[in-house]
Amino acid sequence: MRVYLHDYAGHPFQVQLARALAERGHTVRHGYSSTNQTPQGALARRDDDPKGFEPDPIALANPIEKYSSSLRDLWARRKREKEYGALLVERVARLQPDVVLAANTPLDALAPLQRWCADQNVRLVNWLQDLISVASHRLLRRKLPVLGEFAGRIYVGMEQRILRASDAIVMITDDFRPILTRWGVKPERQHVVENWAPLEEMPVRPKSNPWSKAFDLAEKRVLLYSGTLGMKHNPTLLLNLALRWKDDDSVRVVVIAEGVGADWLREKKTEHSLEGLVILPYQPFEEFPDVLASADVLLAILEPDAGVFSVPSKVLTYLCAGRAVLLAVPPENLAAQIVVRTGSGVVVPPTAPTAFVHEAAKLLENDERRMAAGQNARAYAETTFDIERITDRFEAILTNPESDQG
Repeated sequence: MRVYLHDYAGHPFQVQLARALAERGHTVRHGYSSTNQTPQGALARRDDDPKGFEPDPIALANPIEKYSSSLRDLWARRKREKEYGALLVERVARLQPDVVLAANTPLDALAPLQRWCADQNVRLVNWLQDLISVASHRLLRRKLPVLGEFAGRIYVGMEQRILRASDAIVMITDDFRPILTRWGVKPERQHVVENWAPLEEMPVRPKSNPWSKAFDLAEKRVLLYSGTLGMKHNPTLLLNLALRWKDDDSVRVVVIAEGVGADWLREKKTEHSLEGLVILPYQPFEEFPDVLASADVLLAILEPDAGVFSVPSKVLTYLCAGRAVLLAVPPENLAAQIVVRTGSGVVVPPTAPTAFVHEAAKLLENDERRMAAGQNARAYAETTFDIERITDRFEAILTNPESDQG
């Protein structure tokens, strides 16, 4: 097959799938936003890449502002996402693929792609990571009560039409199924493949390594957060950790992030003289195993209203590192369920800042508990993140979107 796999975010596991499909003889272009301000995977072509694999970075003149919610910025964001959609259609058309697999694509970019696929009789498989319109409707309604309600309904209708017109939907959790069925997506087109992390690219590394030594973390007890950090992720939770250990030089709270949440934390670091709060930009993907290994506890945060429709990919990467995890996420979220079920760490509600600090302290104080949680995390990853089995599933769906229902 000729496959155009588009992942707007540029996550590590999507590009791993692109390479795995190319290893099987398919021609695969992997499109992604090269101006997207998020942590990204190994997207550049490597010497050992299969012949059929080709990265396809798509750049806008200016990055899309994700976090501002003023009317002007929201309108500018919509305009830029439509521009991105035009570029995406252009790139897809160059390949003339048999099938397009699209993930994390903004709706204003996904809509023209869906129309092009329909016009050209090209199969479109929508890799559903989140219900974008539901989150947008919620945000717009909160920020712009009257106009936001109207605009949010437009996006919900747009996503419903796109999903109904897709040849298949790959859902990351079965929790999407009731709403998709309600929206009119045929049951035989609904498939479940849970997200994963590229296990082979995330080996377990020792705490004392070149990266931890470079940042003077090898001999410290480290609570580490890495990933997107908007204000909706409530960076106050991370600030509270830094305040708790302000006078303890043996502890570091490390935040690897960019954007408004990281900027806010920098201001608070100065305001409170928090020497133990280390704020760094996104780190190169090839250094990420050492980055995560420097931690004693890995942290993740999700807003209270995210519910089941968002699974932080950072948590799956954390599991590969063999470290205990501490999540402040809704308990019904799939990531929370995995951590609890496997004994990989601790989950508290995102609305419980005191509990977040309390559980972090308990984990730091109990070496045996942390070690057991880390071992459980890695064992789950080794058992579950089998790229060959995952590629089998995607290959079947891409070849015949209604071939199996799983």
